[in-house]
Amino acid sequence: MSPTRRDFVRTIFVASQAALVSRLVPDDLQADEPSAQALHFAIIGDWGRQGRPDQREVAQQMALACEKVGASFVVSVGDNFYERGVTSLEDDHWQKSFETVYDAPSLQVPWYVILGNHDYAGKCEPQLEYGKTHPRWIMPARYYAKTYSIDATTKLECFYLDTCPFVKEYHDRPLEFVEIPAQDSAAQLKWLDKALAASTAEWKLVFGHHPAYSSGLAHGNQPEVIELILPLLHKHRVQAYIAGHDHDLEHLKVGDLDLIVSGAGSEHRPVKEPATSPFSQACSGFAMASVGPHEMQVRFIDNAGTLLYTAKVPRVG
Repeated sequence: MSPTRRDFVRTIFVASQAALVSRLVPDDLQADEPSAQALHFAIIGDWGRQGRPDQREVAQQMALACEKVGASFVVSVGDNFYERGVTSLEDDHWQKSFETVYDAPSLQVPWYVILGNHDYAGKCEPQLEYGKTHPRWIMPARYYAKTYSIDATTKLECFYLDTCPFVKEYHDRPLEFVEIPAQDSAAQLKWLDKALAASTAEWKLVFGHHPAYSSGLAHGNQPEVIELILPLLHKHRVQAYIAGHDHDLEHLKVGDLDLIVSGAGSEHRPVKEPATSPFSQACSGFAMASVGPHEMQVRFIDNAGTLLYTAKVPRVG
């Protein structure tokens, strides 16, 4: 039987998707250590807009990349639901902005989630509760840590922060951010200092919604993160701090600390020109991280599937 036009279109689509995945993520994910095992995960921030075009396009590309590398999990760096978070476990955002958008098989992996300022504009408790009935969604507390194995002798520990209570501006807007004043930011700092000191993992990555430094014109540098959190990261020789908030993709470096911004999950905003960092781009997209025994590679990919830039982060200490 001769192939129908539908069969022909399906064949072309599958072939084009395979070519796209090949272009997105090369087979050799650890170019400097080709025989090494690596842990792969996606990083997305500022995404929950009820499936509007950029969000769905980014989701599709992230699904392709996660399938290609066999991603173990996804990290969401906050602003999970726009504009005002969720109101309950029955809020239609759960379906329209999450379940039906990130529905590809490769995205049915654990999502380690933190809160952003837009989440605080709604109710945070439903996001803390959702994982009890939907195990893909992991947010056991407003801040927490998780250790992963890379190989038999190498571990990665990720520290997931709640940076919103550190931002002074939000305390001045109690009617908008009702839950902020009740959060004990000093206790969180004490926890982070103690947890980083106690960690025996070879890799330590810290995630927060607000970046330290950023080229984004909408928000830019966050003084409270620079003053309160950055010193602890240097003190404990953290390899990278990863955030969102500014709706762009960016890689910066402060001493031995790499700074990653992946806050373009559903829209993008302008960045400084000329560029003041090794890489910054105003486009919708996400990041893919591959952590090996000696090096982490972070690939920035846009909503059209273009590999924009690769940051190489060495393991120090």
